[in-house]
Amino acid sequence: MSLLTVGKEKDQHSEPASVAGETAARAAVETLRQRLNAVLMGKRGQIELVLACLFARGHLLLDDLPGTGKTTLAKTLAEGLGGRFGRLQCTPDLLPTDITGFNLFNQKTREFEFHPGPVFSDVLLADEINRTTPRTQSALLEAMAERQVTIDAAPHPLVDTFFVIATQNPIDSHGAYPLPEAQLDRFAMRLEIGYPDREAQMAMLAATPREFAVAESGEAEAKLSIDELRDLQRRVASVSVHTAVQGYLIDLVEATRNHELIELGVSPRGMLSWQRVAQAWAFLKGRDFVTPQDIQEVATPVLSVRLVVRSGSSAAVIQSLMSETTVPDYR
Repeated sequence: MSLLTVGKEKDQHSEPASVAGETAARAAVETLRQRLNAVLMGKRGQIELVLACLFARGHLLLDDLPGTGKTTLAKTLAEGLGGRFGRLQCTPDLLPTDITGFNLFNQKTREFEFHPGPVFSDVLLADEINRTTPRTQSALLEAMAERQVTIDAAPHPLVDTFFVIATQNPIDSHGAYPLPEAQLDRFAMRLEIGYPDREAQMAMLAATPREFAVAESGEAEAKLSIDELRDLQRRVASVSVHTAVQGYLIDLVEATRNHELIELGVSPRGMLSWQRVAQAWAFLKGRDFVTPQDIQEVATPVLSVRLVVRSGSSAAVIQSLMSETTVPDYR
């Protein structure tokens, strides 16, 4: 048998396996999407961005009013993944070791034992992150950037799917500590959920207590495993980005650094995060390549968490950037 024949047989066997894997991945995404839509009614656009952030291996900042479903969204996402869920209720007296864990001396063994904190989870909810001190906020920096924490000079790795959802209330600023730019840049995007529309509110009022209990308690068994999430994240990372599209992204990034109304533009880390989110967005749209439109559609949540605008609204500045930058003919 010739090598050419062997190669053809290998391709014939591998192609159906690849197609089957792609089909299973799409089904897993749809299952998680339906579950999130069931608890956060009327917010399909925001849920798509949450999924894009998750599959891009980023972290999410939810900046919205109380009672809009931020905590419910985070809990449902963790339950839908079947992973470990950690929660921090951020308060002024919260210590860094309350997040990372600590070493405790065991009198019997005469050795120090490490007691892990809530950061050792698959999904970590940092509720009202701006209520705790900058010293404690910084304890999350290493975990978010490097997926590890260092305690007493010893590194402790986190899971590679570690995902942080932090929430903050933009209205009540009394006793709050604004997040520094260095920490904001660790987030892939900032989202506002907002109030549901009238149709969604009618559906919420019509839902039975049992339906709400099932949705909020996560009684339905997990449909997406952590291993499946890793596979999805690998598939997203392999989504093709044409050099012309990458050039367009660089043009936009450099425009943020030179814009007269922007005090702090996009960092190289922010640029990489923008591309990963665009890859995830293309994947959710059913494509294996990124278009300039994908870059544009995720621009607002990605840029609003890291741009420092001198005057005016960041949304208006972002729109001006989009309109002033030439879109390439990548085809």
